[in-house]
Order: sequence, then structure tokens, then C-alpha cells
Amino acid sequence: MIELPVISSNELQRKPDWLRVKLPVGKEYRHVRSLVDTHKLHTICESGNCPNMGECWGAGTATFMILGNICTRSCSFCAVATGRPLAVDTDEPNRVAESVRLMEVKHCVITSVDRDDLKDGGSTIWAETVKAIRRESPGTTLETLIPDFKGHWENLERVLEVRPEVVSHNLETVRRLTREVRIQAKYDRSLECLRRISEAGLRTKSGIMLGFGETEEDVIEAMTDLYNVGVHVLTLGQYLQPTKNHHPVVEWVTPEKFKMFQEIGLEIGFKYVESGPLVRSSYHAEKHLFDMQ
Repeated sequence: MIELPVISSNELQRKPDWLRVKLPVGKEYRHVRSLVDTHKLHTICESGNCPNMGECWGAGTATFMILGNICTRSCSFCAVATGRPLAVDTDEPNRVAESVRLMEVKHCVITSVDRDDLKDGGSTIWAETVKAIRRESPGTTLETLIPDFKGHWENLERVLEVRPEVVSHNLETVRRLTREVRIQAKYDRSLECLRRISEAGLRTKSGIMLGFGETEEDVIEAMTDLYNVGVHVLTLGQYLQPTKNHHPVVEWVTPEKFKMFQEIGLEIGFKYVESGPLVRSSYHAEKHLFDMQ
């Protein structure tokens, strides 16, 4: 058992003003809502309780989550359900691709649950989804936010072979807190995953959440580790506790502190740093298609 910091329910409710977001409204939001429901799609926007869902859906974009909505891992930060996943839906790549076409998405982000129950880690569906989107929407660029495939690198290679424009894998937290926050993951395995992505010549991206109790030194160490394995784009955002059973928020990190980390990240050498309380991995993802030269 891992002891987690204790925080009162009253304290949890006192979110600072800078974390307030608008309710989802508008024609484009309703259009995306209808497509998601009609095609029985899973989005991390919903499953992950993303605070930017209203803004992104209102702009006609969404981050699709493939391979079901039940994860084989039980990270203490994540709102996605944990358990025994359903059988793989082999038609899912076609349904996602059709929705991308109907939505006229210019830059599409795909993520997934961890499927440690599958020999290929879900990588075949990953590759087929990228191929299907390219068939249906050849002008759409792609970002794939992938798992670590439990270190079975032949499965990672299957995704890298289809050459998404951006390949992302989140470190999520600092080295010192990884065992608390990502119980079945390994800090160095994630770094190795990112190193292999970068060495394949692909635009490489990762993200860290703040507010678990990390120090400034912890964050700078993690940022430096990410840069040293070849990560080009870094995202930093505030962790928000999904339920009382998840890891508590230890600190509400101020916008000024996020700005400081952004400046440090750029000084370290990252090409792009998205840093702010409401930043999530796929927030403003279209901006991360930069010229690597």
C-alpha cells in the first residue's frame, strides 16, 4: 500500500479563480457531441474529465480515445475507469476515420487506454487507425499520444512505422513521485520510450502534471531528463483530482509559476513549451506542428 497525502474535502473545493472554465455551449459543440454519440466514440475529453472540453469541442475538435474506455492500469491521478477491458473492436479505426472526415478535422489527436492484456498492447489497432484516417482525410495531420507498451518495443515500432506527424508519451510526474502517481509505470521506461520515438526522427512530445507535491528542483530535473532523450514539445498543467478516491491535490500552482517553468523549459532547449493551469496534453495541439529544422 502507498500512503497518499491527506487533504480535507473543504480544502479541495476551494479552487482558485484561474481554474474556472466556461460551460460547453454553441453550435459546434453540439455538432461534435452528436458525432461522438452517433458513432459511439470514446474521447479522453469525457473520460478524463478535461476542463477544456467546452473550448475544444466548441472549436470543432476532439481527442479520440481508442481501444475502449476501460484501462488495465490504475494510476492514482486518472479518471478513466480501471478493470478488465472488453474485446478489441476491429472496426474502430474505420469509425474514428469517418468521424474525423465528417468533422473536417485539420489536426487530429488520438490517445488510448493501456491495454496490457493484449500481446500487441493494442499497437495493431493504433497503426490501423492512423492508416484509416489517412485514407479518409489525407490532409489531416496526426498526433498519437501513446502508452509505453510495457517496454515491448516491437509494439512501439508498429506505431512508429506509420509515421504520425507527432508522437507523444506523457511522463506525467517527476521521478520522486512516480510510484505514487503512476503505480504500474516506470519513469525510466517512459524516458526510453521517448528516446526511441525521437531517434526514429519523429516530432516527440511529453507532458507533466504539477500539484502532486513536487519541488521546483524535481520539475527541472524531469524537464532536463525529457530534453536529454530528445523531446521537442513539453506541456505542463495543473493536476485536478477527479474524485475523493484519487490522489489529492497538494498544491494549486499559480499562473506565475507556470510561466516561470515555461521560461526555464525554453532555456533548457525545448522547441515549444505549453505551460499553464488548464493546459492538457492535447490542448492547442495544432500549434505543436513546428519546423524541426
